[in-house]
Amino acid sequence: MTEIELQAAAFRRLVAHLQERTDVQNIDLMNLAGFCRNCLSKWYAEAASDADLQLTKDEAREIVYGMPYDAWKERFQTSLPEDR
Repeated sequence: MTEIELQAAAFRRLVAHLQERTDVQNIDLMNLAGFCRNCLSKWYAEAASDADLQLTKDEAREIVYGMPYDAWKERFQTSLPEDR
């Protein structure tokens, strides 16, 4: 395997892991790791743009979330307490 193939495999594994761990909220990822699913989808869309490929923000989010972003939010995103 080439380095790029290994990186792609690691990326796919990370995305699959984040899709499985719907209990982990983006705010928790941001607080602990400094990035979240939205960051990852933004980086994906930027990489596509750098390669002169057409990919919308919503399309990139769907790749990372495994479903449309609004559907993921409704199904898995928890509300933040008022004092948080």
